[in-house]
Amino acid sequence: MAKIKICGLYRDEDIGYVNEAKPDFAGFIINFPRSHRNLPIDKVAGLTEQLDPAILSVGVFVDEEVTAVIDLLKQNIIQMAQLHGNEDANYIRQVQDATEKPVIKAFTVRTADDVARAEQSPAEHILLDYGKGEGKSFDWKLLNGIKRPYFLAGGVALENLPRILTEIKPWAVDISSGVETDQVKDEAKIAQVVGIVREYSR
Repeated sequence: MAKIKICGLYRDEDIGYVNEAKPDFAGFIINFPRSHRNLPIDKVAGLTEQLDPAILSVGVFVDEEVTAVIDLLKQNIIQMAQLHGNEDANYIRQVQDATEKPVIKAFTVRTADDVARAEQSPAEHILLDYGKGEGKSFDWKLLNGIKRPYFLAGGVALENLPRILTEIKPWAVDISSGVETDQVKDEAKIAQVVGIVREYSR
């Protein structure tokens, strides 16, 4: 059964939308000002505490100080850490050892070698993306033969989601811009994509 993560939540309304739709994961981009979805560290708890307990909260970080990531996990402000920068195996193990919480390591995919590198990660989960939230997809043919379960991100949207679920069959899909209208989360789109994933995962 495929899972779904709605990423880039940053408003109270966004929490209401996902609490109604019930995806498996909700992502929060933390301390990354280049993103319009950015949340300062001190604002994260105010949103995650409103989240339905059945939805796992994921903090998304780009080259953040490892102590800050560990602190948020230990306080249960987030339940998982997604690392989208140059974090190496040592960084991942520091987080795992200090918190015993799962880590998602994101990889930019351009070649088959990038996929092979991702498969070797010590993280509990891997996420394969075109970049860092650009909403573009990489060549999904590069996933032929991948052995490890993965989150598929980048360019996932209502229009191509059925094809992704039936042909590519990732362990989970990660959607952010694909459920936005004018860079703001769209309640109807969130409900639709979660509904599609549930329908195709029966």
